[in-house]
Amino acid sequence: MNSDWQFSRRSWLVRNRMALISVAAIAAYAVFVEWVWGWSTLMRQWAEIGIWSVLAALVLLISTYFIRCVRIYDYFPEQTRGRFLPLFRVTQVHNLLNIMLPFRAGETSFPLLMRSEFGVPLVHGTSALLVMRLLDLHALLTVAAIGLVIDMSDALIAWLAWTLAFLSPLAFFLLKGKVLTLARSKAPAKLATVLDEVEAGLPDNVPAFLRAWAMTMLNWGVKVVVLAWVLAIMGVAPLAACFGGALGGELSSVLPVHAPAGVGTYPAAIAAGAISFGAPGNRAALELLGRASVNAHLLVIVSAVAGTMLSLLLRRRS
Repeated sequence: MNSDWQFSRRSWLVRNRMALISVAAIAAYAVFVEWVWGWSTLMRQWAEIGIWSVLAALVLLISTYFIRCVRIYDYFPEQTRGRFLPLFRVTQVHNLLNIMLPFRAGETSFPLLMRSEFGVPLVHGTSALLVMRLLDLHALLTVAAIGLVIDMSDALIAWLAWTLAFLSPLAFFLLKGKVLTLARSKAPAKLATVLDEVEAGLPDNVPAFLRAWAMTMLNWGVKVVVLAWVLAIMGVAPLAACFGGALGGELSSVLPVHAPAGVGTYPAAIAAGAISFGAPGNRAALELLGRASVNAHLLVIVSAVAGTMLSLLLRRRS
């Protein structure tokens, strides 16, 4: 009887492990926000911005999580077909762990979760994540560069350079066959299986790559524009500085130098990016930029928590 009860409890834990992880992550975030900033302070600051502007920004940021999930759903069609909502929960847990853990340690959760939930081999999931992160980095730089190009005097040359940079991933993808062939000829025999898995982690063909690339550009395009808009309505100027701030903050979350929950590093990266793109450096402007950076950071954190809560709500209704 006791063994049956233990087996039943273990089965329940296995079936609901994603929900339990999500609830634990949400609770940890709620406590963390209260400890570092205080929810009352957060709400007061957002009231100054305008509740409708905050809600609009939150909705748009949460929409990027669905776009990201569509990209992964298309990336692993055989394993995820007909299971979009479970995949959405996996991507949200991965996102929360990425934000919470320092030095991008949360990235390791993606291949582990994909293996446990969908049976994706670890090397396959890891190589696919690497490709997606390279696309993310390219998209971030490309989208944010729009704000810099807009303010340039020689618009024709600037837009030509931007277009070439925008199209560069397609050129690299078209060369993947030659690169892998060269790697197989030089690598030890023991690495042949690893190279096969790396190749399997890449999109199979140009249309599949173009879909992944398009979803990546759409995802980061929406996110960077929303964050730039939020910085603008909080008084950050000029427009290029808003885009630079959005780029700086998001780069700090993609690159390895990342504090737990981005505390300190994310707002500092927003400020550094804004100043690099033309924000004034006098005391009053820096104080305004500091407040705007913290508010934008809090908006990203709350959107991540809200997205995970939404994934739990959809789970109960599905």
